Amino acid sequence: MFCSRCGAENPEGAKFCSKCGAELGVTATPSEGVAKPEGESSTGLSANAAGLLCYLGVWITGIVFVVLEKKSTFVKFHAWQSIMTFGVLTVAHLILSTILGAIAAVTLPFSAGLGIFALVIGQIIGILMFVLWIILMVQAGSGKMWKVPGAGDWAEKQASK
Repeated sequence: MFCSRCGAENPEGAKFCSKCGAELGVTATPSEGVAKPEGESSTGLSANAAGLLCYLGVWITGIVFVVLEKKSTFVKFHAWQSIMTFGVLTVAHLILSTILGAIAAVTLPFSAGLGIFALVIGQIIGILMFVLWIILMVQAGSGKMWKVPGAGDWAEKQASK
């Protein structure tokens, strides 16, 4: 750690400069998951606002921002994560609710258990989508690159291309 007043090198964690006695400031190191301030995105919005908007319309606004965003990796990360997370959950919800529910309705006496299973799992996925939607909008709006397991790593790779 170097003193901002005299430039002397000091041991890491020292509170005062060993040469001039000036108070040493804590060096700011970005913590994991916190985005670097980027200012504006290529859409004219702040990066945090654009990142939040990637989740507003679930995966649809994610697609919009993937197409529009040209410079902010923060916004592109959130756009790709929105597409991947909510795209997969929407497909799973549709399969379980619609297809398995229809199969259960057609073959009712034989597959009532399948219909109940599809209904319960579909509702759990719906609740999970709502909770993730709120969490991801708050995280993006506050400038954090919070990663959804699986989708977050993939989104990070896509955003850095």
